[in-house]
Amino acid sequence: MEEALRFFRAIELWLYVGLGLVGLYFIRRFILAWQELRGAAFGMERESAQVRLNQAASILVFLLTMAITEFVLVSFIAPSVPGAIPIPTPTLDLLASPTTTLPANASLTGPQVLANASTPTGLPASSGCIPGQIEIISPENGKEVSGLVVVVGTADIPNFGFYKFQIKRPDETVWLTIQAGNANVRSGKLGDWDTARLVPGDYQLGLVVVDNQAKASPPCVVQLRVALPQSTAVP
Repeated sequence: MEEALRFFRAIELWLYVGLGLVGLYFIRRFILAWQELRGAAFGMERESAQVRLNQAASILVFLLTMAITEFVLVSFIAPSVPGAIPIPTPTLDLLASPTTTLPANASLTGPQVLANASTPTGLPASSGCIPGQIEIISPENGKEVSGLVVVVGTADIPNFGFYKFQIKRPDETVWLTIQAGNANVRSGKLGDWDTARLVPGDYQLGLVVVDNQAKASPPCVVQLRVALPQSTAVP
């Protein structure tokens, strides 16, 4: 099941392009058959045009069904199946040298340098959220999470279409969709986020709501820190 969903995700763009090209061809055949049917004066001509019209219509319905099936698999089913969407693992640069930036007024004495180096930097505030319309209530911004996380919030805008929530590292630009829903939610459960497969570290969780005109909102983003589950944490 996971391999099949990964396959459909990989060919998504090419499948839409192929279906579109084939669809244009059969739309042309449908129009020509319709025009011939309207202008046919004899019974055999009308019967032949009707057969071609029915064939073109049947194939167009089949192509539309394939496109809808692909969209549902990729947008709704794949994000809810663990392992269907691989999480990219960052590459560790073994040649990089760790650096620590000290405040301008800091003294260079040993104890103070160690204290500054061991203090984690604070996470920035959440952004892009609209209370009562687009917001992530839980987990809260700056929290540490692990294991299976229940995402609670609100996705309720005018002309609601669907919502999706996605993740990325703070230094990355590409979001990875992990789950979606087609029913508006107000201060309720949006879905589950399985963090067990992630490399521990800082992540951003974003909620995007799309209206029925396919216009997506800016993501409501909270900053989180993913930790190892307690059962596997190293003492």
